[in-house]
Amino acid sequence: MTAKQARRRPRRAVHGIVLLDKPLGLSSNKALQIVRGIYGAAKAGHTGSLDPLATGLLPICLGEATKIAGLLLGSRKAYEAECQLGVVTNTDDGEGEIIARHPVPTFDDAVLREHLDAFVGRIAQVPPAYSALKRDGVPMYVRARRGESVELEARDVEIHRIDLLRREHDRLQLYVECGSGTYIRSLARDLGERIGCGAHLSALRRTWVEPFREPCMWTLDALREKAEQGPEALNACLLPLDAGLAHLPRLDLDIAQSEALGHGQTVQMTSTEPGLCRAYAADGRLLALAETGPNGALQVKRGFNLPPIAE
Repeated sequence: MTAKQARRRPRRAVHGIVLLDKPLGLSSNKALQIVRGIYGAAKAGHTGSLDPLATGLLPICLGEATKIAGLLLGSRKAYEAECQLGVVTNTDDGEGEIIARHPVPTFDDAVLREHLDAFVGRIAQVPPAYSALKRDGVPMYVRARRGESVELEARDVEIHRIDLLRREHDRLQLYVECGSGTYIRSLARDLGERIGCGAHLSALRRTWVEPFREPCMWTLDALREKAEQGPEALNACLLPLDAGLAHLPRLDLDIAQSEALGHGQTVQMTSTEPGLCRAYAADGRLLALAETGPNGALQVKRGFNLPPIAE
């Protein structure tokens, strides 16, 4: 199926999550639009951008699943990153212009471990000048390309874990687990500055996004092949919406509770722990992302309009 044919297909109500293996050189938004076209989906959204340089897991939400895209955006993530020591670029990655070269000092893995440990935990991190962050509605990378002075304030981010996977000459292969808002490009830049030689991110692959810790990812070519086999084969690549909420406790409602919550009313619950949960209607449908207060009052955070379960 060509991109032109995909655009001509009528949009349809399709709900679920595609775990896309984003290819190198493609923006996240472009990948999103291609997947949306393959499915002919009326609505689609992704759960956090990957730079064109990066590959790997990009969860794409279709239909009603777009309502939890923001929740997944704030999830814990893991990456395999390659850092090139001794070479500094204006974008902090391999796509930018080289602005400095420095000799790489001699150090052993124990010293490197000390440097890496300095970035584990809650740290202040300055985003790259070439980033999608906006000021007055204009992305910073647009300002940087215009030659404008770009000064960004440090933000608190959390890095849970950094492991050294391999070390080959002046290239470091790292495994990084981090929270939302962390820039691996900035981590590479700051690591190079700490070592004293500068560095940039030369390759990046996202391996998982919570709650998809062991994802079965689909390439664009594989999705196109499934589309040629028919809607059933293509839909089999979709995870149900509640797969994105699997880390939350399940709450099953009776008919009266389902009807009340479905109309946005507060439902008084007993023996229910406070906090977010996934609430299911009496017929088994996922009804809402809901929250129980300390007094047992269950309220809708995001309601879902999913079709009835086929018998």
